[in-house]
Amino acid sequence: MIIFDLICGDGQHRFEGWFGSSKDYAEQQVRGFLDCPVCGSKNIAKAVMAPNLGKKGNQKPATRPTVEQLEPQMGRPVSSKIAVPAEYQEMIGKLAKAQAKMLANSEWVGDKFADRARDIHYGDADEKPIHGTASPEEVDDLAEEGIAALPLPLPVLPPKSKN
Repeated sequence: MIIFDLICGDGQHRFEGWFGSSKDYAEQQVRGFLDCPVCGSKNIAKAVMAPNLGKKGNQKPATRPTVEQLEPQMGRPVSSKIAVPAEYQEMIGKLAKAQAKMLANSEWVGDKFADRARDIHYGDADEKPIHGTASPEEVDDLAEEGIAALPLPLPVLPPKSKN
C-alpha cells in the first residue's frame, strides 16, 4: 500500500490517495478514476510530499514514558480548552448536517458492511444506501471487485450505542 498526497488543479484542494502501487495510481489517473473529493475535478496530480525516512541503524530508540508518568494525564479531555476558529466550526457544522441528511435514508449494517455491499452489488439484495464498519482489508477487497465504498467524513456512533 502506498499513500500519495494529491492535489486538484482546479481548486488546489489537497487530499490523500491510497493505492496498491505507483502503477495503480498511474492507471487510475489515465482511466479518469481520480477526482477531487471537495470539488469533483478530474484534474488531479501528485502533490509535493516530504519523504518518510527511517532512523539510522546506529540510533538508540526513544524512551517511552511509563504508565506512572502518564497516569496524571489519563482521563483528561483532549481538546476542551482549544479555541476553534468560527469558520472551522461553521464548516464542520455544514459537513455534519450534510452527512446526517445522507445517512437519514441509509441503513446501519454494522460490521456486515462488506457482505451487504456485495449482496447489493451482485443483485442478491435490494439496492439501497447502507453504512457500517469495514476493515481496511475488506475495503481493499471491495475495491478490487469494483464495489464503491467510501469513508464517512465524520465518525458515526452505531445506533445501539447512542444514549
